[in-house]
Parts: sequence; structure tokens; C-alpha cells
Amino acid sequence: MAQYSLEKNLLTLSVRKSPFIIRLILWTLAFSFFIFPISSMIASIASGNGFHFGFLIGIGIFSLIGFFMLRVSLWNTYGQETILFTNEEIIYEADYKWFKDAKKNITRNNISYSAKASGYEEDNEGILVIQNETQTIECVVKMPQLEVEQLAVFLRDR
Repeated sequence: MAQYSLEKNLLTLSVRKSPFIIRLILWTLAFSFFIFPISSMIASIASGNGFHFGFLIGIGIFSLIGFFMLRVSLWNTYGQETILFTNEEIIYEADYKWFKDAKKNITRNNISYSAKASGYEEDNEGILVIQNETQTIECVVKMPQLEVEQLAVFLRDR
């Protein structure tokens, strides 16, 4: 099954889902980093120890870690990259389902498509690279090297 689909001018690269147990651990950690600091603050206040400024610092730090873990969990579950081809430019965006990253645009002057090896050599995986003279977009989704090379050739000949 191909990890990409091309419909009209929209190329979608989908992440292979991680094993269920890994995703379960990631989701549990992500929500734990949000819930435990708040629940421990409430428990401390309820037991009569009062409110301390350190609670806010702890909640802030753990919320940042939780947000990072949430992004990793979403990417490993729903992650996909969309590449829109217009007449003037190519627009790249990473989609985490609940939110999206900032868009990257490159002009279509002397555009080239290539496959770049990624990860361990024995995995035989690669990523799609789109570049012109000054700008480069390196996709994050790893696909089998042969599939990426075929996609690059197809986009070149298109």
C-alpha cells in the first residue's frame, strides 16, 4: 500500500502508524504531563498545605513537556504532509489532525524533485526533497526508497 496519494494538484504523504502499544504509551504520557501537576496542586491545597508559587512553575514546565508529547502522539497516529502544487509555487504543510504546522512556500522556478536516504541504511527508507535554486523542502515522512524514487520521477515528468 502506497504511503502517498496524488489527487489533482494535492500530494498527501501519510505516516505509517506506530505499533498500538507505543501509541498507547505516548498518549498516556502526554495526558499524564497535563493531569498530574494540576491534580497534585489540588491535592496539596485540599490537604491544607496551601498554594505555592512553585505549583505554577511545575505546571508550566510539565505543560510544555506534555505539549511536545501530544505533538509526537498525534504525529505517530494521524501525521501527514500535504504538498499543494499551484502554477506559481509549491505549498508544504505538516498536518497533525488537531493542528497544523506553518506553511512553507517555494517558487516553481527550476524546481527539482529527488529522493534522499534517511534513517538506518538497512531500513532502505528515504524522504522526498523538493528544491529550487534558493529554497528546499525536505519531507519528514519516511517511505521505502524505491517508492520515493518513483514518486520523484513521476513529479519530475508531470
